[in-house]
Amino acid sequence: MNRELVKAVVILPGTALVYVPGALIWLTAGLPGGWAPAGTADSRFWIGVALAVPGFALAVWTVRLFVTVGEGTPAPWAPPRKLVVRGPYRHVRNPMLSAVNVMLAAEALLFGSWYIAGWMAVFVVLNTVYFIRREEPALEERFGESYRLYKANVPRWMPRWKPWDAP
Repeated sequence: MNRELVKAVVILPGTALVYVPGALIWLTAGLPGGWAPAGTADSRFWIGVALAVPGFALAVWTVRLFVTVGEGTPAPWAPPRKLVVRGPYRHVRNPMLSAVNVMLAAEALLFGSWYIAGWMAVFVVLNTVYFIRREEPALEERFGESYRLYKANVPRWMPRWKPWDAP
């Protein structure tokens, strides 16, 4: 496995899905809305699992596309050299972050933590600001008209029902 990819996974989804939620669980244990794990008899558990599994699968799929098609990683310090417009990227411009958001929702349910749900909301806002101000202008600069056409046809967060076919 590519060293940059391992670094990207440990730092980026590691922070969003493991380090911050873990710190929140530790810091909020015993507080209202804190640690209250769902048992297997609880519907929260099964809804959490039903979100976690496809969220994880989508994350793996999108990272794999970045490596194989894009010839890069999800990390800003080692970005893809080619624009990826395959698979879930034909429906939504940021399926990787959609996957992380789904997994954060699963964690909030599985751990019964409103604090993790709050972290998910903060994560969405931070990423939206980052994408609008930094990522999208950088992609336009790097990929030019092909990215502008993609951006005009594929939504940032809410997937289009029918996949977009690049001309």
